[in-house]
Amino acid sequence: MHWSRWGDPAEAGPLPESAFALVDAFLGTSETPAVAPEDVRLSDPLADELVAELAEIVGSEHVLLDHETRLHRTRGKSTPDLLKLRHGDGLDSPDAVVRPGTHDEVAAVIAWGVRRNVALVPFGGGTSVVGGLAARREGYAGVVSLDLIRFDRLLEVDHESMTALLEPGLRGPQAEALLAAEGLTLGHFPQSFEYATIGGFAVTRSSGQSSAGYGRFDALVVGLRVATPQGTLELGTAPANAAGPDLRELVMGSEGAFGVVTAVRVRVRRLPDVKVYEAWRFGSFAEGATAMRTLAQAGLLPTVIRLSDEAETAINLARPDAVGGESSGGCLMIAGYEGTAETVAARRTACTGLLADLGGTNLGEEAGQAWAEGRFHGPYLRDSLLDVGVLVETLETAMFWSRLEEVYAAVKQALTGALGESAIVLCHISHVYETGASLYFTVAARQADDPVAQWLTAKAAACDAIVAHGASITHHHAVGQDHKPWLAQEIGPVGVMILRAVKDRLDPTGILNPGVLIP
Repeated sequence: MHWSRWGDPAEAGPLPESAFALVDAFLGTSETPAVAPEDVRLSDPLADELVAELAEIVGSEHVLLDHETRLHRTRGKSTPDLLKLRHGDGLDSPDAVVRPGTHDEVAAVIAWGVRRNVALVPFGGGTSVVGGLAARREGYAGVVSLDLIRFDRLLEVDHESMTALLEPGLRGPQAEALLAAEGLTLGHFPQSFEYATIGGFAVTRSSGQSSAGYGRFDALVVGLRVATPQGTLELGTAPANAAGPDLRELVMGSEGAFGVVTAVRVRVRRLPDVKVYEAWRFGSFAEGATAMRTLAQAGLLPTVIRLSDEAETAINLARPDAVGGESSGGCLMIAGYEGTAETVAARRTACTGLLADLGGTNLGEEAGQAWAEGRFHGPYLRDSLLDVGVLVETLETAMFWSRLEEVYAAVKQALTGALGESAIVLCHISHVYETGASLYFTVAARQADDPVAQWLTAKAAACDAIVAHGASITHHHAVGQDHKPWLAQEIGPVGVMILRAVKDRLDPTGILNPGVLIP
């Protein structure tokens, strides 16, 4: 990816004139270009002696110290991460990048890190938005990015059991292409799909845009192989068991703090014959949310279902090609169906009847297809807005249905209170369950003199509101460093004690991604 932006550099570009005029009118703009990549200040490279030792483990060609490679492994892709890089601050960079190619090499690098007191940061796609890749370096002889890019194979397919064994460095499109050759799909499509990896999906407990049909990633994982400072952990021998607590859950969401995942066995599905996406309009966010809850509790969820609130709908419909028109009002829902022609027809018919009975208006397939075609392009718009002095960032949470309205109102109030009434706060629901749903907020405001501090203040206010109203501090973005203070409140002192105890026993010298996850 681009060193200071999201995704493919070829996709980067300025705001369209119509969008620029709209942003300038509501928020104001000012040109804020990034420094040149060679002007970004990085940490000092790893000591020659340590580099030589790493080269003995993985080969000299797989130990990299050049400015460009280390720059591309510096932090993740949150707005604060990008703002710091754009202003020349890359001091959280790794001192070296090491690329092992086998489980044994990963284990050897971990043992070397323990022996040499060097922090290791497992690196997949670099898409963290919660500070998950900026290791604490105080007290360590150096920080090394343990890049899993060479772990890029489909190791095994079990067509009878419908499982596949994947290496953790496979990016989303690579994994889907390899599975498609077998007539299969994983069905996991988060917005980071084009760049995030199988290992990253697992250790952050990712949730994709098709979660209603395929499930969250942690629900797809049936087995794991993990290299830890205490040895290898092999998990997953059956589809279900009662052999004590499920240790897969200990690894999933661990963000590399307990070990390095070197293989992931996942549940797979047949490639769908048919994919259909359509749009619906509801009179209000509350009406649309009620419809989603009714579908979930009736067991009639589409493969994809998402609902934009009034503000997000208005922004989306401000495009000249929008279906329904800017003045139509209400809230836009996307429903997508995937599977065989028969199953899609049956589920679509059932859902259509229920949505219509609950007050929805079917807008047809054009807007639904437009969403499907542009579903991964959102982060590029953030970069274009940062270029003109607009602060843009996201946050998400999850709660039970009975608390959705109060959490929605409280977080919006916290964000506008911190950023000012002129701030734009958008929200959508894109993951639903029988018992609750997630809320995903997008925020835009005029950048202050210190935009990093500006956002951290707003994020803290939102997180305080989330915890105060009984919601989760994160639904699918993980904990990283950014959510740690509120994780301690969510899980309580006994939960914190458990996490610390696991960390102390598995990684007693604390070299694995120090500073991340553990309160």
